[in-house]
Amino acid sequence: MVHNEKVEGLRIEEWKTRYPLLHKMMEMDEVFWTNPSYDEIAKVTFSVTPEEVKDAEERLRRFGSFIQEAFPETREAGGLIESPIVLINKMKNYMGSRYELDIPGDLWLKCDSHLPIAGSIKARGGIYEVLAHAEELARKHHMLQPDSDYSLFASDEFRELFSRYSIAVGSTGNLGLSIGIISAKLGFQVTVHMSADAKAWKKDLLREKGVQVVEYLSDYGKAVEEGRKQAEADPNCYFIDDENSKRLFLGYAVAAKRLKKQLEEQQITVDEDHPLFVYLPCGVGGGPGGVAYGLKLVYGDNVHCFFAEPTHSPCMLLGLMTGLHDRVSVQDFGIDNKTEADGLAVGRPSRFVGKRMEDLLSGVFTVADEELYALLRALRDHESIRLEPSALAGMPGPVRLFQQEAGRYYLEKQGLTEKMQKATHIVWATGGSMVPENIQEVYYAKGLETQGK
Repeated sequence: MVHNEKVEGLRIEEWKTRYPLLHKMMEMDEVFWTNPSYDEIAKVTFSVTPEEVKDAEERLRRFGSFIQEAFPETREAGGLIESPIVLINKMKNYMGSRYELDIPGDLWLKCDSHLPIAGSIKARGGIYEVLAHAEELARKHHMLQPDSDYSLFASDEFRELFSRYSIAVGSTGNLGLSIGIISAKLGFQVTVHMSADAKAWKKDLLREKGVQVVEYLSDYGKAVEEGRKQAEADPNCYFIDDENSKRLFLGYAVAAKRLKKQLEEQQITVDEDHPLFVYLPCGVGGGPGGVAYGLKLVYGDNVHCFFAEPTHSPCMLLGLMTGLHDRVSVQDFGIDNKTEADGLAVGRPSRFVGKRMEDLLSGVFTVADEELYALLRALRDHESIRLEPSALAGMPGPVRLFQQEAGRYYLEKQGLTEKMQKATHIVWATGGSMVPENIQEVYYAKGLETQGK
């Protein structure tokens, strides 16, 4: 990067003066940022309403009979696409030893890594958006009555209808998997435009399901751009826009009430004296943004959400910190956007998500790839849970909160310091259960190579 180049009218050195954290970000060092715009829930305007989230919940309920029919593994749950929460205090003890820190409160893992059908958090938003589009088409063609049983969507008649339509999406991996699997099952012609970061096994799996995969040598932004072009050229093609989709966002937001039910079943209290901290891996922002938004609707000021990004792809941090969102990319500042965390390899954040999280997100921290592998290995050793590297991004969250000066200041400012013994920490695991065994072993071996083993 030539440092006299300008970004949005300012030289790089001027940006670094304005935002001192940029020094470390440009060195691709790990950082912890707390949001100066974070505000009390009463002062926040919710542009996506609770009613819209409720509508999304009801739509997924209607589709329960189809999901059971099409994906038998969901029958026991009545067609509900949901994941368990697991107490991982052995992992907490390991991290306490690794980082020389006593972490107060319990540590839980939300296992979206093990969601049915697509094995990642994208099974929430991605599958929801395709189902919403399918419902829309069925109504347009007068194939649904108010009391219709949605198992009809598994019939040849509906598959024939959807075969006349196509779906396109740009993805680094997991969103493409969820969109491809559900779209092909319904009968759509589906094309997934995949960036260079996407893992080969994800592309292979999609092709096995009858999905057309188009590969690019460049990053996520190019894959999205090409998917958008495909849809613009075909009136029967529906483009799922990971950068700007409200439907994706709503599908993710549904997770919040379900988590509330799970916490209540575990007799976990969340209130003013029992704060909840949630750490969410972040790529373009849709998944973590939707989940965090839903959690703020449910828990208000009693939940504190932090995004986690790779040190080489801190796009949401950059967008929120500068307030410029998608007008800046990490590449503008000489950050290469090359990370093993394929689902998080995004150089430019979603403006749609960034704008909605401006007052609601507590902060963002970054994690080095080597740390992801070390934590992946440790989680398998101590809890027998296997994830993909990107899904470990949230794991250092509780440690960073207590170790970093900015984190301790946040706790003090929010009046939380004395309440942390009663806190609950949830690390959101975003993917991993569909990773082939031989690839998992490669990940594990890389974990052994990292320092601190």
